[in-house]
Formats: sequence, structure tokens, C-alpha cells
Amino acid sequence: MTGPGRPAVASRGAVTDARAAAAEVCADLRAGDLLDGSFERRTVRLEPRDRRWTRELVYGMLRRRSWLDALLADRVSGGLARLDADVIDLLRLGAYQLLYMGSVPPYAAIGQTVEVVKRRHGIGASKLANAVLRRLDRERSTLRVDLPTTVVDALALEHSHPRWIVARWLARWGEAATRRLLVANNGEAPLVARPYHVVREQLEAMFESAGVETGEAPLVPDSLVLLSGVGSMTELGAFKQGLFHLQDPASTLVTRYASVPTGATVADLCAAPGGKALELARTAGLVLAGDASANRLVRVRENVARLDAPNIIPFVGDATQPPLREVDAVLVDVPCTGTGTFRRHPDARWRLKASDFAVLPALQRAILRAAASIVRPGGLLVYSTCSLELEENDEQVASFLTEHPGWTLDAPPAGVVPDTVLDEGLLRVLPQDHGTDGAFAARFRRPRAAGAAAA
Repeated sequence: MTGPGRPAVASRGAVTDARAAAAEVCADLRAGDLLDGSFERRTVRLEPRDRRWTRELVYGMLRRRSWLDALLADRVSGGLARLDADVIDLLRLGAYQLLYMGSVPPYAAIGQTVEVVKRRHGIGASKLANAVLRRLDRERSTLRVDLPTTVVDALALEHSHPRWIVARWLARWGEAATRRLLVANNGEAPLVARPYHVVREQLEAMFESAGVETGEAPLVPDSLVLLSGVGSMTELGAFKQGLFHLQDPASTLVTRYASVPTGATVADLCAAPGGKALELARTAGLVLAGDASANRLVRVRENVARLDAPNIIPFVGDATQPPLREVDAVLVDVPCTGTGTFRRHPDARWRLKASDFAVLPALQRAILRAAASIVRPGGLLVYSTCSLELEENDEQVASFLTEHPGWTLDAPPAGVVPDTVLDEGLLRVLPQDHGTDGAFAARFRRPRAAGAAAA
């Protein structure tokens, strides 16, 4: 039998497919893979219920990794540093099941983890795993971790973020706002549906008839949060009919902030996976959706076909050398550190390096310059990131305006986005303040050609 919220039960001495998949995802992450791609690949053959369980386990463990490490280190002689990295990840998965997944009986969390360790590392490592997890289970009512005395170290440990990132945020926002941000990052990112070809009320009725409970989405009233009852997303009638796509409100706000003219020809130069192109296509006459990766563009093509958006033309192209002539508007949602999406991509906090703040801004500047070259006189250029960092946002805006005399910041028309996400004409969406992912955008206007008539 398989209970609610539990993976399929393994026979004696076997390991459930869900737990085996979780172990492989962790190995992929250590090898440099991204979480979302690895998860999709490793769980493709699982039943929907087991996929959800595996997702809760892996994503949840990553959100609490530092805290779990502190608990485990106190129960491993010599500390975790002496153990193989794979064994550490398996212990983290077992500890997360014990302490945070109430649907998992302790005997299953311990026994299954021990069996996985035994298969991957032998009997000696499995005995250690058994002793550590059994002790953790025995002491669960009295578990405690002594927090460091400094604010930065205490917050980093308590909320499982790298110390250097917490230090950056403390210097910028102070303790209270930083703590709110860390808490927000450790929440589970909701599924948010954007109606397409139908209005919100029609989509809501379709979800209701399929047994899917919905709720209000922050900042974007015509989106729907999917609260419960979602089995296999691809089996929903509304999905098959192309009547919605998934998009966080922060991303939706970027395209609303862009406010491209009705009927305009728009280039989205960093388009994959295609959500912003779909939103631009609601009003644009033509959207040229490019991405440097042919593999990533497959997702764009799939979304365009499923949602029947014939005014989107995907193409493979390097955003630093766009193969386009002048267009009415350009959106560049540039590669960035993604610090605004830590709740959605909990692996990103552990993958990010301080050196990324030197490498990525240089690429962003190159893309922004190239994008500017294909905007027609009087046209729009919209720069956006899912980063919270000044080097990738405000400093890029200042640098661009210095390098491009005549270009101006051009705030969107009143009312297209809530005033609460506008900061002197810039779009600034913060997880700790708005309950969404983080996003930033700036809207630039190219000067008109000399002698051109006003529009």
C-alpha cells in the first residue's frame, strides 16, 4: 500500500524509486547540474504522487541544509568533513525525512537511508548512517543547535544561506528585512497559472471542475495560485487545451511594466523558457523570441505550440550579437545570479560564487549594448533580471545611461503595475515585501532621429 504523501513502499531490502531518484539528483548537483533539469530527468518515470514526494524531499533538504548539517555534525565523531560528500547528502535526506516530513515513519526514513548508503558505499558507511539517524530520532524532542553570537553567522545557520550572501543583504537592508527575506526564501514557491485565451473566471471554473483548489495571486489579480488537487499538470484539460501557463507574478510584472505598444514588433533576446514572450504576445503584433541555446529553445517552441501563439517566432541567436534589424521594442531578461528566486531554486544559493558578481555583470553589459543597437529611433529597451543585487540592477542602469547619451529612463504608463513595486520609475519586486519572486526592470527610451516628428 502507498499512503497519502508517501512514496511507493519498497519490499524488504529494496529502496523506493523516489529515494533512489533523490540520491541521484543530489549527485547531479555536486557534478554541476541545475536542480530543475536534474529533477525532471531523474523523476520522469515516477508516478505523480512520488514525484511530488521527491520534490518535497530534495527541495526541502536544500532549503534547510545548514541547519541539518549542524544537527548531524554533533552526532558524527570528527564532524561531517571526514565523510564522503555523497554520504553527507544521503544523511541530509534521511534527517529531513525524520524531522520535517510527518508522513514518513521514522523506521522508513532510517531504514531506507541506511539501505541507500549501503548500496552506494558499503556496510561500514551504512552502520554509521544507522547510528547517526537513530540517535537523531531518539533525541528529536531535545534537539537544539547553539547559534553563533554574531548576527550574520546566526542568520546564515538558522536560515541555511551562505554567510557571504547574508552579509551582503545585512549591509544593504539591515537585520529585520534580511530576516524576512531569508524566511521568504525558505518557503515553498507556489504554482501560479496565467490564463491564456480565456479570462480568469473561466480558468478558475475549469480548475474547480478538475478538483484543483485555487487562490488569489499577489500583485497580479488575473493570475491564480494552485493550492491543492494538482495531480499531473500535463493531464489537466486546461493544460492540454493551452489555456494557461505557469508564471510567478514577478515575471508577469516585468512584461506589464514593459508596456509595449499594441501591434509592435518586439524582440525577446533571452527568451527561454518562453513565459515572457507569451505575455508580450498578448498585445504585440510580432514577438521574435531568441535564445543562444537550441536545447533551451525547444521549451519555447513547445509552449508556443501548446498555447497556440502564432505571433511568436522562436530563433536561435546570441543576445550579444542579435541577428535582427531595428524593432519597436526589445526585452533582455539577462542571465543573472538569480538571488530573487532562491525559494524557487534552492540549489542556487549553494552554487553561487562571489566571483559571479564580476563575470555576470560584464555579460549583462554586453547584452544590453547589443540590444540597444537594434531598437529603432524612439523605441523601447527593457532590461530585466531576477536578481536583488545592485551590481546587476541599478549599477547597470547608471552605466548604460552614461554610455548612451540621449537615451532616457521612461517610466511605464500610470496603473500598468502597482505603485508598490515602482521605485522612481524602475520595477523592483522584493520577496520580503511582496510575497513573490524577486525581479528588477528598467525601461529605456531611445532618442528619436533628428527631425523626426513626435508620435
